[in-house]
Amino acid sequence: MDDISYAQIFFENNPDIEVLEAFVIDVNGVPRGKWIPRERALDVLSNGMAMPRSVYALDVWGRDVTAAGLAEGTGDPDGLCFPIPGTLSRVAWLNRPTAQVLLGMRNPDGSGFYGDPRQVLANVLKGFAKLGLTPVVATELEFYLIDLVRSALDPVRPPNSRDGRWHTGQTQVLSISELQDFESVFHGISSAARAQGIPADTTLRENGPGQYEINLNHVPDALKAADYAVLLKRIVKGVARATGFDATFMAKPYGMQAGSGMHVHFSLVDENGVNVYVDEKGPSEMLFHSVGGLLENMNESMAIFAPHANSYRRLRPSEHAPTFASWGFDNRSAAVRVITASKPATRIEHRVAGADTNPYLVLAMILSAALTGMREKRNPGGAITGDEHAVSHEPLPTNWDHALQQFARSTFAYATLGPKYRGLYTACKQQELSEFSLRVTDVEYDAYIRTV
Repeated sequence: MDDISYAQIFFENNPDIEVLEAFVIDVNGVPRGKWIPRERALDVLSNGMAMPRSVYALDVWGRDVTAAGLAEGTGDPDGLCFPIPGTLSRVAWLNRPTAQVLLGMRNPDGSGFYGDPRQVLANVLKGFAKLGLTPVVATELEFYLIDLVRSALDPVRPPNSRDGRWHTGQTQVLSISELQDFESVFHGISSAARAQGIPADTTLRENGPGQYEINLNHVPDALKAADYAVLLKRIVKGVARATGFDATFMAKPYGMQAGSGMHVHFSLVDENGVNVYVDEKGPSEMLFHSVGGLLENMNESMAIFAPHANSYRRLRPSEHAPTFASWGFDNRSAAVRVITASKPATRIEHRVAGADTNPYLVLAMILSAALTGMREKRNPGGAITGDEHAVSHEPLPTNWDHALQQFARSTFAYATLGPKYRGLYTACKQQELSEFSLRVTDVEYDAYIRTV
C-alpha cells in the first residue's frame, strides 16, 4: 500500500479528525510546522508542504541564525516537505481531534535537503549499507515530571504526588509506588505510544525527584529509532501537560540532583540478520574496533552530545554521567558500556548524550564513529573496572565553548555531517553561546554586586 492510499484509509477510519499537525525537526530537535485543516490534509500529504529552509537553522529561542546561511541574504526560500512513512497518526492528548505527521524536506531533484537532521543520519547509514550491515538501535530517555505552575523565583519544582509535595532529598529509585502515584500520566503515555506505533518498552523511576525513564525497543532501522525518540519526547510533554503536570528533558534541571541522559544501545547485523558484534569466542573484533572509533572521536562529537549551556552541568564526576572517554564491560561509569549478558544481544551502550539532544544528530555521530573505528581497526585500549579511569583516558570537555571549538574544526564532524551542516550547526550554537555570554546570572549578583 502506498503512502497516499494509507492516508486516505486513515482519514476514512478517523472521520472526526479536524486538523493535521505537520512538522519537521530543527537543529535543536524542536518540532516546527503548521496546522493543516482536514480538507487540505490529503493534498499536503501527496504534494508536499512548503516550509522555509531556514526553519532548520533556528536557535533554541526560535530566532533566525544569520551565519547559518539559510535566511538573511538568501531571500529565505521555501523547500517542499513530504511525510515520513509510518508517522501519520492520532494525537491522543489534545481535546480537538487532531492527527500528526513528521515531514522531511527534499531538494527539487527529490534528494534530501542537507539541512534536515534526518537526512544527515540517512547519509551516515549509506556507509553501513555498502558493507551489507544494518545498525539495530534503541534509545533510553530520561526526563523529569515537574509542576505546571512555575515562576521566575521558582522555575522548576517537583510535582505534587498523592501524598503531597515531593521532598527533593528523596531518591526512591525503581519505586513502584511512585509509578502508581502518576499512573494517569504513564497510562496516557503508553496509550499514545501504541496509537502512534512507537515501541515503548519499560518505564522506571530514576534517581531524581520526579525523574523517570522510558526505554524504546531495538529496531533494525536507525532512522526509525530516531523518529521514535523524537515522537516519544513529544508524547511525554503533551500527555504530562494534559494531565496537569509538565515534563522536561533538560539535561540538568536541578543543580544538586541527577541529570537526564539519552543512552543509545546498538549492534550491527549482516545481510543474514546475524549479529557481527559477537563470534564463537564472545565479543568480536568488529565490536572492539567500533568501541575504539567511538572513543577516538568522542571529544570532537561533544557539541552534539551536549548541545546546550545546561548540558555541561550534567557532565560532572558521577557513576551515571561519563567524564572520560573510557569503556568497560557492563560498567555504567564508562562512557561506552559493552553488554555481553547474552550472545545474541551483545551490543554497545553509548552513555554520553543528554536527553536534551537531537536524536538524529546523536545517532549520526555515534554510528559514524563506530563505522570509522571498524574501517581503521581502532584499538580501544583496556577496559576500566569500577570507576577508576586510567591516565590514558582522555577527559571529555566540560565547557560548552571548548566543545564547540573542537567541533568547528573537527575533520570527523566534517566527514560525518558534511561541511555545510557542520557550518550550520556551529553557527546556530555560536549564536546561542553569544546570547548566554550577555546574560548576567542571579548567582553573580548574589556573589559580587555588594562584595567586590
